[in-house]
Parts: sequence; structure tokens; C-alpha cells
Amino acid sequence: MPPGCRRDRRLADSSHRQIERTKTDLADATGMDLRPRFLGRLGPADIVTVVNALVGFAAAVLAPFEPRLAARLILLAAIADGLDGLVARRYGSTPVGEFVDSLADTVSFGVAPAAMVVGLARFQWGNGGELLGIADPLHLVASVGIPALIVAAAVVRLAMYTAYDIGARTTEGVQTTLVATVLAAATLAGDLQVAWVLVVSFVLAYLMVTRIPYPDLRERDAIAMGVVQVGAVAIPAVFHRIFPRALLLAALAYLLLAPWLYPRVE
Repeated sequence: MPPGCRRDRRLADSSHRQIERTKTDLADATGMDLRPRFLGRLGPADIVTVVNALVGFAAAVLAPFEPRLAARLILLAAIADGLDGLVARRYGSTPVGEFVDSLADTVSFGVAPAAMVVGLARFQWGNGGELLGIADPLHLVASVGIPALIVAAAVVRLAMYTAYDIGARTTEGVQTTLVATVLAAATLAGDLQVAWVLVVSFVLAYLMVTRIPYPDLRERDAIAMGVVQVGAVAIPAVFHRIFPRALLLAALAYLLLAPWLYPRVE
């Protein structure tokens, strides 16, 4: 290392040590520790979950302007949601893991798909003006009200899951990840009429808060669906949109048949 670089490195190290001493002195004097509380408390799986939330936030921001891009980001968040479980099994979980997971899912699979539905309505019913550009009052109420139900149902569903279903092999109500996957895959699979999207969204919002039992996906099935999700995110338009269409078909099959036909994981 050149002498100048070594001198800069020593100055930087000295400055860092001085900052740390200042933090320690301030903490001792005031009883306040200025270090981030999550240091040493979040595990690798929790970091993946936080990435899930960041991707979901990006999807929600872009949804009113680029609903198809938002759909791809929602599926990317779903991939991260699956990865955090694999990472947790490999490296272990933390006491905050289940709470971080539910909070992240609220963003990525509640707010983001709801914003995507609003974006689809804006593109089909809007005229570029204010209030999403949707002049018809009935259309405007439906375009905002039904997506709001998705968010509300996701919040309730995730709260119930965190309180009662953590660790269980079966959960009650359609999973938020599944709802988001259906809506995102349908958006990428073809040109949809927003009226049908809103009807399906209303039904899915209700199904999230029912008592219908849904078993966990077996690991091999989850991996297979993840591969298709990667294709839908990376190359959604190839081969007549085969990846989003295959993903939509698989998600709908699980949605409609899993409570009765899918084998439970022991």
C-alpha cells in the first residue's frame, strides 16, 4: 500500500475510533445507546425479508405508472419471501423473524398488489386528469375501494397468522403471497379488463379472511413454482407469455384445489 494510502487509512481508523469513543461516552453520560437496535438481532433470513419489503415498496411506487413492471417486482418479492424460509432453515431464525415477515408481507403482498390494481384501473378508465384521471364516480370508488379491501384483508390475515398459525403446517384463509401471485401473474399473462380484475380482487380479499384451510407447499413444489416465478420476472413475454401463464395456472390450481386435494406436510 502506498504511504499516502496508509496515512489516509490511519486517519480514517483514528477518526472511526474517535467516533466510537464519543458514542460510548455519550451513552455512558446519558444512558442512551445510539447504536441501531437491530445490530446483532437480525439474522440472514431477516435481511432477506427486509429486501422483500424494499422490493414491495418499489412495486407500490411504480404501480400507478407501470403496473406490469410492478407485477414483476411483486413476483420478485414472492421469490424473496420463499428464500427467507430456506435461509432460516439453513442459518436459523430469530425472535423477531415472524414479525418482520408479516410486516414485509403487508407491504409486498397487500399494499403493492392493491396499488397495481389501482394502476390497471387508471390505465383503462383514466383520462390523465386528477384523482387518477377516472371521471366516472362509480369507477373511481371501485378502483380505490376494492384495492383498499385487499390491504385491509391482508393486514387482518397476517395478524391472525402471526397470532395463531406460526409453526402450523396448515393456515386458515388464502395466503397473501398467493393472492399477490394470482394478481401479478394475471397482469403479465394477458390484457385484462379491469372490471374482471376488480371482481377477482374482491373475491380474493374475502377468501383471505375465511376459515378455509390451506396446507403449506411441499419444498419441491415451492422450488418448482419459484423457477417459474423467475421466468415470469425475467422473461415474461417469451413463448406467448408461457411463464406468467404457467404460474397463473399453478396458482389457481392451488387456490381452488389445495384445501381438499393437496397432501398435507407431516
